[in-house]
Amino acid sequence: NSNLTNSFGVKMDNQGAAADPQLQQFIEVESQKQRFQQLVHQMTEMCWDKCMDKPGPKLDSRTETCFVNCVERFIDTSQFILNRLEQTQRSRSSFSETLSD
Repeated sequence: NSNLTNSFGVKMDNQGAAADPQLQQFIEVESQKQRFQQLVHQMTEMCWDKCMDKPGPKLDSRTETCFVNCVERFIDTSQFILNRLEQTQRSRSSFSETLSD
């Protein structure tokens, strides 16, 4: 494992990842924040387009119900997809472990 120093003086490993664990943790947290913000933006845009007929000074009960249902379905669907991806990844890793035995 060879270490290099980039132009900012940060030690990098041979894959280009920062060798500093605190920096790695910071980058991971910021990446998670960015993914979360993208998800919220996507959900807001989709639910707005689906539920908002004409913007007014306040939401009527039908529009409010539509937003609540839309957000709940978006969250349910996102959670379902994440669970399926995790299952697929676990089954692939256990399959590859079986092959290597």
